[in-house]
Amino acid sequence: MRETQIEIQTHDRIEEIGAALWDACACPEVTDGGRPFDPFTTYRFLEALEASGSVGRGSGWQPTYLTARLDGEVIACAPLYAKSHSQGEYIFDHNWAHAYENAGGDYYPKLQIAVPFTPATGRRFLTRPGFEEIGASALVQGAIKLAANNGLSSLHVTFCTEDEAEAGVAMGLLRRQTQQFHWENHSYADFDGFLAALSSRKRKTIRKERARAQGFGGTIRTLTGDAIEPEHWDAFWRFYQDTGARKWGTPYLTRAFFDIAQEALRDDIALVLAERDGRWVAGALNFIGREVLYGRYWGYIEDHPCLHFEACYYQAIDFAIAHGLTRVEAGAQGEHKLARGYLPVPCHSLHWVADKGFSEAISRYLEAERRAIDEDIEILTSYGPFRRSQQEEQQ
Repeated sequence: MRETQIEIQTHDRIEEIGAALWDACACPEVTDGGRPFDPFTTYRFLEALEASGSVGRGSGWQPTYLTARLDGEVIACAPLYAKSHSQGEYIFDHNWAHAYENAGGDYYPKLQIAVPFTPATGRRFLTRPGFEEIGASALVQGAIKLAANNGLSSLHVTFCTEDEAEAGVAMGLLRRQTQQFHWENHSYADFDGFLAALSSRKRKTIRKERARAQGFGGTIRTLTGDAIEPEHWDAFWRFYQDTGARKWGTPYLTRAFFDIAQEALRDDIALVLAERDGRWVAGALNFIGREVLYGRYWGYIEDHPCLHFEACYYQAIDFAIAHGLTRVEAGAQGEHKLARGYLPVPCHSLHWVADKGFSEAISRYLEAERRAIDEDIEILTSYGPFRRSQQEEQQ
């Protein structure tokens, strides 16, 4: 029986791989005509980041896509980037970088298997059906070898699935656990059905917030597909710049990304916009998966009470219920989401560090961090807005 030989290649541009080969690994489920489970690992999304200059030269995210080939056929691929900083990752390792450099090492560049600027859980080891185990193993080994051969400090796999995290540990990677807040659709018929599952006090609070937000003096619309027009991106770009300047100093996405989104991604998008006196004043950008609505960005040029909660959280719940989606993932951080029906859930990442001593120190830290995160999730869930019997079921 001959030994299986898998060839690992790196690619500076995703077009070197091509949409058909990439999506055969990233979203094989679309052959039934439906949406991809994960809109962010599709060829069209990653290519939009690259073509718009949001990643690439000067961004700190240098594409180094991996493919694994068996007998010349692509069986797996991964969105791999060489990173010169730790921005836009949402799994924070700045303290690791400081410690590594204080000890005399160069933490950057490092390698990152991730979707840039996107704290959404999804497969990171993209494999064709039937090649899950061998494909993931080849990608991990290939990425580690690439890091080691180039004298890089580390490899990180962020927002991977729980199954991938468990497989990664079996392959010798370090596992990290963080948390987000997600809303789960328990077959609610409508928003009132969701409210009925809450405690009386929380139900009244949300109704007051929605009434206050919707009374801001204008209208709120959710647009998707061909209903989205270029003028809407002009407005949203202003909102996005405001948020980016306040949170990160410089927005991660370029203006060109939104032009490409209009052409290639609008069917994947639910854009919530608030209009007052003939102009758009606030908005929230969501991406639509087969089962999940992913909240990504929010911004405004007029600040109105509770409008943020309405546009980002309640409109997302309305959309998910109306379209039969099972979950809303509202992005990174934010304990304020708890009172609005979004409960804490664990998120996973994997890490390989070249220096043995530093790796052992990180391993001890991660063990303590996981215990703390588990305790936080348990405590925060107990403070959730659901009626006690409902909350016990969700725990």
